[in-house]
Amino acid sequence: MPNTTIRTRDVALRTWQVRCERQQDGGWLVRPVDQLGDYPRRLTERLEHWARVTPERAFLAERAASGAWQIYTYAETLAAVRALGQAILDRDLSVERPIAILSGNSIAHALLGLAAMHVGVPYAPISPAYSLVATDYARLRHIMGVLTPGLIFADDGAAFAAAIAATAPEGCEIVAAHPRPGMTAFADLLARTASGAVAAAAAKVGPDTIAKFLFTSGSTALPKGVINTQRMLCSNQQMLVETYPVLVAEPPVIVDWLPWNHTFGGNHNVGLVLNNGGTLYIDDGRPMPGAIEATVRNLREIAPTVYFNVPKGYEELVPYLRRERALRETFFSRLRMMFYAGAGLAQPVWDSLDALAVQTCGERIVMLTGLGSTETAPFALACSKDYAASGMVGLPVPGVELRLAPVQGKLEGRVRGPNITPGYWRDEARTRAAFDELGFYKFGDALAFVDETAPFKGFRFEGRISEDFKLSTGTWVSVGPLRAALITALTPLVRDVVVAGENRDYVAILALPDVAACRALVADRDASAPDSEILADHRVRARIADALAEQAGRATGSSNRVRRALLLTTPPSLDRGEITDKGSLNQRAMLDHRAADVAALYADPPSADVIIVEGHQ
Repeated sequence: MPNTTIRTRDVALRTWQVRCERQQDGGWLVRPVDQLGDYPRRLTERLEHWARVTPERAFLAERAASGAWQIYTYAETLAAVRALGQAILDRDLSVERPIAILSGNSIAHALLGLAAMHVGVPYAPISPAYSLVATDYARLRHIMGVLTPGLIFADDGAAFAAAIAATAPEGCEIVAAHPRPGMTAFADLLARTASGAVAAAAAKVGPDTIAKFLFTSGSTALPKGVINTQRMLCSNQQMLVETYPVLVAEPPVIVDWLPWNHTFGGNHNVGLVLNNGGTLYIDDGRPMPGAIEATVRNLREIAPTVYFNVPKGYEELVPYLRRERALRETFFSRLRMMFYAGAGLAQPVWDSLDALAVQTCGERIVMLTGLGSTETAPFALACSKDYAASGMVGLPVPGVELRLAPVQGKLEGRVRGPNITPGYWRDEARTRAAFDELGFYKFGDALAFVDETAPFKGFRFEGRISEDFKLSTGTWVSVGPLRAALITALTPLVRDVVVAGENRDYVAILALPDVAACRALVADRDASAPDSEILADHRVRARIADALAEQAGRATGSSNRVRRALLLTTPPSLDRGEITDKGSLNQRAMLDHRAADVAALYADPPSADVIIVEGHQ
């Protein structure tokens, strides 16, 4: 519970009740008391609404080459969507020949995606990293084979030319905002004049129409194409406004970088702005050194009303908020709530944001989170403002039923509702495997009551069931909670950890260092020293060993006591599925591909690179 002596900024958030029923198998069925309200048949009904009600309000904004904000109003967006809709109909595109978008977030991307949904043609926003960072195009080639697109769009034709040449189906039209010879100019599509066919096509779009395909990151296998229907998107937005009435009370203004090929950025954030008549400033930054500066520049100019990010984004932002009072004053000036997802937010980062808000405006800004996935559109569980804390995921929101099913000694979260995908495109086997016998989608996440006698407090995240393993003693290691505790203990020297020990005698970790923080610890060293020398410095190793020894002192047994650590000197690989383009680390893929490092952890005697935790050889 938060410290009640410091006021939290008043904001329109809802507290809702649930009914919990114990099941014969030892699990639970949890249902919200209130029913979900009505929602549109298709998402672009909201675009038409706001174009009538507030035609001159800014909907989308992005940085132009000059540095000024290029803005599309609601009226301009609708006109562009209708013109592009005509161009789409002219090309006889369909669910069998959809649109693939290879580029990142941009106004052109948004307009084409909305136009496709408006006339009932699915589109698939695909991670640009599969084209620009990957070296073998294996994932992109797989996705193209599943989709069989009739049109591929890229902002920069030259940048994506090699990937397109290697993977595009024969006969597929290539469209680019900045085309190369042989590509169609996006401006040509925008120049079309909408006929009555556009309105007729929109009238046929209904709840079961496929709006888009979102491909999961493919960290353990080739990416799956998650079917997203209009019912999923529209019901999810109704769930959001019923849970967070602040979105209706004031049109949201957000500054957001989260990629639209992921459900958090593309469904949750773009959708809530459109649904509630807000404004989205497309953030050209990223939460990493050398890219966070663009985010900071944007936040110096634009004061968001709600702010969304992954934990790493908040972690990178905090030092700038500490240093720049003007930035703090702008950022917190009209902020009503913050929200994170994708991983656990370290408590020190959360505490820093609270302290900075109090220092700047005399009150906290509520920080919220929940639990969702690409398959849930993504909003499914959410914390109330009274029971939001690191590791908590809240309660099922109105419209969502939660089943807790016993699996491997834990309770797996499973959900059912109008926001749940019907399955994976052209993949019946994985579709069947994703649902249980009652039709609940299986998250694969373990959940536990915060307090079984007070279910209104919600649930806490207990880790991915597929990541848990047994030591050679038969003791289960719950990876999720242990990993979160270790990241907190090792901050700021370590960004993330991989927990090893399956069928071994004890737990050990592979640690991904924050090289900048390690350099700051040994600031007396030559600035030109290679990273490997910095990581080998005895002061860095001692600080990590001490932190692990302190954590081990709080451990309750062998399942959460780390005995050895190894600092990784090579970053996670996108090609090998070790990390997603959003920065999420995949535990299983890292262990599979770093087998030599794992072997080094358990070698006897250990090499000099291995950090031994005090009292454990």
